Amino acid sequence: MKKIRLGTSPLEVPTIGVGCMRIYDLDKKRAEDFLKTAIDHGANFFDHADIYGGGRCEEIFSDALDMNDDMREKVILQSKCGIRQGMFDFSKDHILKSVDGILKRLRTDYLDVLLLHRPDALVEPEEVAEAFDRLEDSGKVRYFGVSNQKPMQIELLKKYLKQPIVANQLQLSITNANMISNGINVNMEVDASIDRDGSILDYCKLKDITIQPWSPFQYGFFEGVFLGNDKFPELNAKIDQIADKYGVSNTTITIAWLLRHPAKMQPITGTMNTSRLIDCIKASEIELSRQEWYEIYLAAGNKLP
Repeated sequence: MKKIRLGTSPLEVPTIGVGCMRIYDLDKKRAEDFLKTAIDHGANFFDHADIYGGGRCEEIFSDALDMNDDMREKVILQSKCGIRQGMFDFSKDHILKSVDGILKRLRTDYLDVLLLHRPDALVEPEEVAEAFDRLEDSGKVRYFGVSNQKPMQIELLKKYLKQPIVANQLQLSITNANMISNGINVNMEVDASIDRDGSILDYCKLKDITIQPWSPFQYGFFEGVFLGNDKFPELNAKIDQIADKYGVSNTTITIAWLLRHPAKMQPITGTMNTSRLIDCIKASEIELSRQEWYEIYLAAGNKLP
């Protein structure tokens, strides 16, 4: 498994992150097998959130790993906080309380990375800064990031933070690629030219913030996967053709498409299927050609000006 630096931090992480939102669906034996497979294949970066399964996903994870000091040294743990029932909450008290709950459920003394989970319209960045300082000083969190934030929101936080923002988790897939398309269709009177995120892709590259694409196989907002979907015949035909050339699965090529981008992203998988996770991991060893990347992009219905 190849590795990249997470943002400007010294932390070296696998190019593929393992999302644990669906671990709630596994019994203990299946969870144990899945996590062992991930670690054995070098995919030891695990992404959580305090709302996944109402906290149960973190408990299931630590129970399946039988978390102890030796195991903790083998894994890199990231979690997110800030989403509450019917609201977002980046208040100092909520962040601190959330992290304490996360650490208890994960059976660890510290998180490698904490992300703020979606923007809070009522954010007071001074409070976020106080919370981050306390978490860093206490050793409870080593590095910090955000999720689904655009440049000016990050800049607002950075005005008050002394810690760098090392990651931004954003929805991105072959079929949900507006952050790429609006940079291609500059100054064009087409829908793809609409800048919906403040040029977050270029911003993150400029600021050395690692983009973590979530839902890399989804189209729309959790409407389903595009692989093997009759709604995307041209895309699937192209992915299958390229997969056949490399002797890998369509899953591998889908992740390889994201990894081909020079932003050096770290896709977050969501599968709990062991063989499919291995297919995702294989993408770390494949570099698509420029022509192959564009062929896949166009086959998804994206257009060039």
